[in-house]
Amino acid sequence: MGAAADTLEQAGSLADVRIALAPALAQAAVFDGWTEAAVHAAAEAEGVDPAVARLAFAGGPMTMIEAFVAATDAAMRTHFADGRLGNMKIRDRIAALVRFRLDQAAGLEEALSRALAIQAMPTNAPRALKLGWSSADAMWRLAGDTATDYNHYTKRAILASIYAATLAVFIEDQSEGKAETHAFLDRRIDGVMKFEKAKAQLTSKREHFDIVRFLGRLRYPQS
Repeated sequence: MGAAADTLEQAGSLADVRIALAPALAQAAVFDGWTEAAVHAAAEAEGVDPAVARLAFAGGPMTMIEAFVAATDAAMRTHFADGRLGNMKIRDRIAALVRFRLDQAAGLEEALSRALAIQAMPTNAPRALKLGWSSADAMWRLAGDTATDYNHYTKRAILASIYAATLAVFIEDQSEGKAETHAFLDRRIDGVMKFEKAKAQLTSKREHFDIVRFLGRLRYPQS
């Protein structure tokens, strides 16, 4: 067994190594992009055998980006594990979750920009969509969503699109405290909440619609 394998055995699984190195890797990606050079820099910064790090990220840039997203998901779950979301309205829970993720990305705008460009490549589209869905699902679960019908899917699709759009604004935002990003996020969430309210009202009307009574009125119109 070689030295790299011995070190790997001591360090844990490759998945553990990826998660452990992800924050430092994202920092390095600001300067080096999502490359092997960034992997090497992150390994040195965290005291991990570079050979093990290269093996952990042998899948290339998308594997690196997926690790960073997974690390952010894990940090989010830990941060909100104290139940602080419990007393918030649903729109405030979602806003708090997205804002936490934005805070985690502070100073990483260049790395995020490069990550989005990589994910936009046609060959990476399926994995990018899965990433967005995974993060949206993690947020909805923390927000207390228990839907199992079609709403389970529509909620996650909508939140994934909001999060992606907000990240795009975040990357270019030069305003103090990312004020423009937060205002954009609030507008998008408010728009969705208004839509959901209107949809609920429409659904309620449909549920109370009596087809027999309606047909009876057609046949025997009131004078």
